[in-house]
Amino acid sequence: MIQNLSTNIKNRAGILKEIQYKFQIIKNFSPSWFASIMGTGILAITSSFYSQYIPFLKNLAYILFYFNIALFFILLIPWTFRWIFFRKEALNDLEHPVISNFYATIAIGMLVLAADFIVIGKNMEIGEIFWFIGTLLTIFFGILTPYIMFKGEHVKLDHINPAWFIPPVGLIVIPVAGSLIIPHLSGLTQEFVIFLNYFGWGAGFFIYLSLLAIAMYRFILHHPLPNTLAPTIWINLGPIGAGTVALVNLIKNSSFVTIKEPFFIFGFLFWGFGIWWVIMAIALTLHYIKRLKLPYAMSWWAFTFPLGAYVAASHTISSIFEIQLIDYIGFALYWLLVIFWLVTFIKTFIHTYRGTLFKD
Repeated sequence: MIQNLSTNIKNRAGILKEIQYKFQIIKNFSPSWFASIMGTGILAITSSFYSQYIPFLKNLAYILFYFNIALFFILLIPWTFRWIFFRKEALNDLEHPVISNFYATIAIGMLVLAADFIVIGKNMEIGEIFWFIGTLLTIFFGILTPYIMFKGEHVKLDHINPAWFIPPVGLIVIPVAGSLIIPHLSGLTQEFVIFLNYFGWGAGFFIYLSLLAIAMYRFILHHPLPNTLAPTIWINLGPIGAGTVALVNLIKNSSFVTIKEPFFIFGFLFWGFGIWWVIMAIALTLHYIKRLKLPYAMSWWAFTFPLGAYVAASHTISSIFEIQLIDYIGFALYWLLVIFWLVTFIKTFIHTYRGTLFKD
């Protein structure tokens, strides 16, 4: 009887410990987790693009697409529960001048999934649902995050980093899938979608230019980024890559724009700016690896979506201007993207399994 009592106590203690651990996961669940949805989604799309060279990549695109859908809904559970059970911690992150920018990743993740559903899944209806919800959330965070920074006195020079680009990147991403929806609508609904697309690209692009100047100031006149934030250097490719694809898609699907070539040429120039950032990002990453070390953090997912967006932009520009060399550049960068995604995914899986990502 005493032995049974002891066993029951141990079992209850084990159950209690497991419950405490699950609550710890929810409490310390970082908003940056949805950057994995962005990175996986863009890898799926670019895999579909480059299946013209290697047919197997079409199958890979479908595998990543369905995996990403499941991952999104899995991550949505702790993200939602955190706002219910640990609202204080969630609000603290929203006030943080660095972490707050990652809240937009859930919205951008939905926009990327919308593109996945339309381009890979050929399902316009579900794509529209993800796009409308993702667009409204993106606009919400695109206004709220800067507003919190503008009204507060908590932002310091040390906080400046390319993660600040994430909210405007979200706005720029809106027309990537949104422009594909325009021809399927009519009347006032179509006009509303056109409004959201042009508002998103215009607001996101000019906010990005403003923040780029601030980030350059920090890079030149302040000490280097902490090594945990070093991967955010690649986020510079996000607005360039997504901005190029979004602009081309938007102009293609805007029947009222009769002269399209000047916009395409601007997209080509914007893409050219990205080559400079690719070289700079590679050089700085190697510098951190050799001199300052590069420990794993959730910020590693910054290696994936921005580069993937630029790969997609390379394929888009190549298709418009029929310049094969640009597609070859994009294809080479695609394999770098695959390496980044694999390494980051494996590292994330290992640290998740060990529970190190959820410690206080």
